[in-house]
Amino acid sequence: MKKILALLLSLFAVANVFAGEFPDISVADLKKAIADKKAVVIDVNGSDSWKAGHVPTALDFDTVKESLKDKLPADKKTLIVAYCGGPRCNAYTAAANAAKELGYTNVKHLSAGISGWKAANEKTEAGK
Repeated sequence: MKKILALLLSLFAVANVFAGEFPDISVADLKKAIADKKAVVIDVNGSDSWKAGHVPTALDFDTVKESLKDKLPADKKTLIVAYCGGPRCNAYTAAANAAKELGYTNVKHLSAGISGWKAANEKTEAGK
């Protein structure tokens, strides 16, 4: 019994490590937050990808990372959502950690990424 309990605890610990530090947000929940103007979205796929098509309202992290504090609202409880290419991409952590270091307390991850956003047939915006 002790071995089974130890195994279960180990599996739980490993699952938590892979779950990531930032909670996930679904495509539907992010779409609603954007429509309600209750989220700041940050794209970490690079400027070329951002220009080709990004989640509506998303900031291009490559161009704003040095001035991120000026691009985010004063309210540190504002929902900040970072994303990259898809479920296996971890580049989003650069933007998520930057927001966290600036004191934002409601930072989430769109693990579906831009590929999941498009797969859900959601519209994208092209950048300039």
